[in-house]
Amino acid sequence: MKLAAQPSIYSQLCTDFVPPEFVTSKISQLRRPKPYLKPLIISSCYSTYISLNHDFREKENIEIQLECGKTENWYLPIGINNSGNVSRCFLDGRELKVVNFEGMRSSWWDFPVYSEEGLRKLVDICWGVVKNFFLPRVVRSNYLDYVKWKFVHRVFSSALQVLATQAMFRAIGIGYSRSLPSAAALNWVLKDGLGRLSKCIYTAILASSFDINLKRVRFSTSVLFSLSIGIELLTPVFPRYFLFLATIANVFKQISHSCYTATSSAVNRSFAVADNLCEVSAKGQIQSVCFDNVGLILAASLNFLFRNNQRFMEALPFVLYPLFAALDLIGIYQELKHVHLRTLNKHRLESIVNMWIDHGYVPSPADVSKTEEIIQLWGKGDELLPIRIGSLNPKGKFLRPPLVTLKSLKEEDFCFICIECISSSKTMTKYGILVSLREGAKTEHIVKGVLQACYIRKQLLVDEMCRLEELGVEKWVVMMEESKRFAEAALRTLMEKMQEMGWGCGTVLLSSEELSGYVLLNGTPS
Repeated sequence: MKLAAQPSIYSQLCTDFVPPEFVTSKISQLRRPKPYLKPLIISSCYSTYISLNHDFREKENIEIQLECGKTENWYLPIGINNSGNVSRCFLDGRELKVVNFEGMRSSWWDFPVYSEEGLRKLVDICWGVVKNFFLPRVVRSNYLDYVKWKFVHRVFSSALQVLATQAMFRAIGIGYSRSLPSAAALNWVLKDGLGRLSKCIYTAILASSFDINLKRVRFSTSVLFSLSIGIELLTPVFPRYFLFLATIANVFKQISHSCYTATSSAVNRSFAVADNLCEVSAKGQIQSVCFDNVGLILAASLNFLFRNNQRFMEALPFVLYPLFAALDLIGIYQELKHVHLRTLNKHRLESIVNMWIDHGYVPSPADVSKTEEIIQLWGKGDELLPIRIGSLNPKGKFLRPPLVTLKSLKEEDFCFICIECISSSKTMTKYGILVSLREGAKTEHIVKGVLQACYIRKQLLVDEMCRLEELGVEKWVVMMEESKRFAEAALRTLMEKMQEMGWGCGTVLLSSEELSGYVLLNGTPS
């Protein structure tokens, strides 16, 4: 810096900051600067944002203020992000300090708790600590709602397990002088062994359905878990049938636990954003442990309150079971509703294609999740012309025109579509659309087949004058050609839009029955 070249300018600037009698001494001190720097240690967990938008003139002003000894606070273009709370750095004289954007120090003791502002700040800090402990750093927006309902589910499920365990202890005589330790231990080992054996059998048979119908299978096994708690509560009432009741209950528990373990990774993956699956899984385990402990405290508190009334203590589990089991299942249902899976199965693919045909856009995983069925009701099934993916049923009934067109299948065709009879009565006959896949069909072939089936269904439902019993070969051939042209024209755009919305288009999860389609033998389908 050429201070001597422009003495008048710098003298004038210095007189604006300090009295004239100190200008000479301050400028002379600059020629022999005293090294005065305090060490600044910033943890690696902090992320710093630096904005380099200073021009040369602003830097020159800062240097002039330093030369003239000005000691006012200078806010720096640096923000330190500490667990989501961004604070700004400023230079107090020659010391670097940190304040938040409200102008308060980022410290526990720099604000009075008794004031409204201080109380709000304390709540924010406590919430930040809790959030960092329970929640991953980067996660999807629906994760917090999922955790809320998970809390309801785990608390009441844990409380029910405590009550059921106490009931089983009373049934085998633990705590009474007439108990037989060897018999009790044998019964306990037998029911555990049989339960684990059933767990292996169930997992081996239904392992593929965990991916295909994750929500439905998980909720159904949760119902089994609630039933197992109820069966265990009956063991003190029927102590002679302890082994039978306890074994059935443990079989249901092991099946539920197997499904929960197998599907947890897919649920956690739906919330992971930045490939932080391990972090999401670890936080989920922390949540489960803490929520289970809350349920344990709840059950222990109820036992403590009614400890002097032995008769009421024995009846307490039967009084609380309906309420706690209902809250447990409600929590599980809502918990699964906030899980937005991005994998494709038959139901999700059909929902996407229907929305694409009717409205011209691809729905998000959250939109499809709202319409996804978790509880399978036997009364449901009123959908007109439901679509089924699978093979021809030799014992089924089919309309003749679609079957006639099968002889025109070519080597480039990877699916065929026909109309099958689902049920018939004296008053009406219910039909459905069958999409049969050829062996070796890929994802684009499956999507194309569903596109054709949904297009044909829409055309049949729109044409009110068309009765399926009177459907001719010529009309069916025209409809098939139109659906094929539509599917070929829309396939590429649809796949691109699905990928943009976050859908996993690598594969379509189908069951073994759905994949059992047909093969071509000498150009003729078998």
